[in-house]
Amino acid sequence: MDARAPRAAPDLAMIHAAASRLEGEARRTPLLASPFLDEIAGRRVLVKPECLQHTGSFKFRGAWSAVSALDPATRARGVLAYSSGNHAQGIALAAARHRVPSVIVMPSDAPQLKIANTRALGAEVVLYDRATEAREEIGARLAEARGLTLIKPYDEPQVIAGQASVGLEIAEQAAAEGVARADVLVCCGGGGLTSGVALALEGHAPGLRARPVEPEGFDDTARSLASGRIETNAASSGNICDAILTPAPGEITFPVMARLCGPGLAVSEDEARRAMALAFTRLKIVLEPGGAVALAAALFRPEAVQGDAVIAVASGGNVDATTFSEALARFGT
Repeated sequence: MDARAPRAAPDLAMIHAAASRLEGEARRTPLLASPFLDEIAGRRVLVKPECLQHTGSFKFRGAWSAVSALDPATRARGVLAYSSGNHAQGIALAAARHRVPSVIVMPSDAPQLKIANTRALGAEVVLYDRATEAREEIGARLAEARGLTLIKPYDEPQVIAGQASVGLEIAEQAAAEGVARADVLVCCGGGGLTSGVALALEGHAPGLRARPVEPEGFDDTARSLASGRIETNAASSGNICDAILTPAPGEITFPVMARLCGPGLAVSEDEARRAMALAFTRLKIVLEPGGAVALAAALFRPEAVQGDAVIAVASGGNVDATTFSEALARFGT
């Protein structure tokens, strides 16, 4: 967003305002369950499939919240985002529905499906090398040169407010399921979804505790929560969970997570693949690797989870056919 936007985390009023703007635009995703998954985890497992959201991930929520919050004159000049694919598609669709231009800065090694889908939604895609170039610098230059409004993928209050709608739904759905105390495992990159869910739960379901889940080797949020300061990852690529590979938690998101979240968890690539296969076999949903890590932690880190039930947010399903086929071939039986 522009420099005048507030830099504090959203409060409940902002979160509810975003949720109101999302009514009729975002899908209310259900909580799914399977006795087969319960048996693996040793407790009740509830899965929130944001892979069923518009564009295949929760990112549409934050994108719509941010684009719809702009004043009409600013919005008409167009918006810009940087993303490996899910935020890209969310912004592209939100902009298209508002009939305004969008420019998306994407890494050249992002899955081709995500690049193609972003273009198909009407966005102009600018590719970069994430090993040698900084997307933030590229985005800032384009925003200034073209008069576009930059909407960051996670460290932006209106984006966080939109992602928090996931937490509002979980609070209502968990209560309907009789779950008052549980860990809510959230796939975590920069922390926009995790911090948003944590804020919503604080206000509406204080017995539910958000916990970030990341890929092994890219667990900057878990390490940051353990040390009490923002930690960075040594590498920016090299893991199948491309959707949640970020350098570090955000300046806005980290204080929220430090205050409200339990310890972070990390899972291996094979555990993510196995969770993808189980989600397809037992729940009939398609997950990308980065969208499966929370379910993987629920199933394969039972000793690290508290409570008789666990809720896992399946954050996205934008996976290419080869990666998905490999997961099913190895773990689908």
